[in-house]
Amino acid sequence: MTDGLPTRFPAGGLPPEVRIYEVGPRDGLQNEQSTVPVEVKAEFIHRLRDAGLRTIEATSFVHPKWVPQLADAEQLMPLISDLPRDLRLPVLVPNARGLERAVAHGCRDIAVFASATESFAKANLNRTLSESLAMFEPVVTRAKAEGQWVRGYVSMCFGDPWEGAVPLAQVVGVCRALLEMGCDELSLGDTIGVATPGHVSALLAALNEAGVPTGQLAVHFHDTYGQALSNTLAALQHGVATVDASAGGLGGCPYAKSATGNLATEDLVWMLRGLGIDTGVDLARLTDTSDWMAGRLGRPSPSRTVRALTGADTGPGTDQPSHKEQ
Repeated sequence: MTDGLPTRFPAGGLPPEVRIYEVGPRDGLQNEQSTVPVEVKAEFIHRLRDAGLRTIEATSFVHPKWVPQLADAEQLMPLISDLPRDLRLPVLVPNARGLERAVAHGCRDIAVFASATESFAKANLNRTLSESLAMFEPVVTRAKAEGQWVRGYVSMCFGDPWEGAVPLAQVVGVCRALLEMGCDELSLGDTIGVATPGHVSALLAALNEAGVPTGQLAVHFHDTYGQALSNTLAALQHGVATVDASAGGLGGCPYAKSATGNLATEDLVWMLRGLGIDTGVDLARLTDTSDWMAGRLGRPSPSRTVRALTGADTGPGTDQPSHKEQ
């Protein structure tokens, strides 16, 4: 290791570049118990851009009743309107009304959030799986007609807390439906963090066999059982070159009851740099940004890389973070 960076040992058969799809401002902050001031959110996004990230999911135009942490979407967008046009700032839209609000604020990239299981579709959208897909179809159709780029999230791809293991064919069916609607990219979500590398490889192979190209796939792993990086490596070996991650592990703090275990962007960048894979991200700036945000949230970052590089893991006589549960 030199200058706070791992030594490069490139491995064969991996993409030379990986696009990191940063979800901290949206997926991360929506899982925080406290609401972050809109000015802090805007500065966070600016800092992430300055660290080299080129795709940053900014917020969600969901009804404030359901996600109060992101109720300030309309106030946030003008505060980041100065960012360069080559920066992608996707926003999540739950339905036609959400899309209208996003379009009114000049959003050029959107995402819809589908489920691979009936139980989660019912819990999250109060609809059956087929009803939820029917709800998204006019949203995607209109977005494409407006010239927008559209991502489709598919949650519960590897396991569901109510249904258990999810059949590969069921996930493939939902993915194909979203692509047929016009989605440009699909993000395969391990929502409860139960995937393992063999499972990842099997799903990616099944999608390819069904005509879904690897180039339209991204992966979104949670680290509930410590598998996020190994699962990411399995996806890279299959040719996937877009990986979702959350700066500082936001939304995935293991010390918070609402933890979801998001893969920390710094942990991902550390691994990718060691593999000789280019991301365009300045790890020192990104670490500083996540450390800054952790200060605004009043707790240490759950990212192992952030803690290592900032000295947060060097408390005397302990191998645990030196803080109490928040």
